[in-house]
Amino acid sequence: MKDTRVDIYHGVTPIKVKPYEHNVKYYETDQMGIVHHSNYIRWMEEARMDLMDQMGFSYKQMEDQEIISPVLSVQCEYKSMVRFGDTVVIETAIAGYNGIKLSVRYRMTDKETGELRTIAASEHCFLDRNGKPISLKRSYPEIDTKFFQMMDEES
Repeated sequence: MKDTRVDIYHGVTPIKVKPYEHNVKYYETDQMGIVHHSNYIRWMEEARMDLMDQMGFSYKQMEDQEIISPVLSVQCEYKSMVRFGDTVVIETAIAGYNGIKLSVRYRMTDKETGELRTIAASEHCFLDRNGKPISLKRSYPEIDTKFFQMMDEES
């Protein structure tokens, strides 16, 4: 039988991603004592930056090469409340990548109980400093390869 698997990693070994942890600060809560919904988006950015650090190519390095990556869309589904003092474990995974756009999935759980707190996703593109779309595949093949190494096997 013919092997029909696709080599999404371009012949390189995938990189295992360690979850990011965030300790909830008092100022992140609202009058009801729960984390304000806007903070989850900030945590997603923190986790995404950590993902890139693990990839070996930080946001700072990306910007030093005149690449910016604006958010195109964000989706957040709140499953249970997070409060001051909780530690949230954020698992990130690259759900899609084609050299021009990047999709990231997030799964946030309580560190102590393992309870699911939030499921989220974000989509990004890559632009030069003038706002013109760029293809990492063509312009930065070493970065392109790293994103494929980080791609979630289930995507």
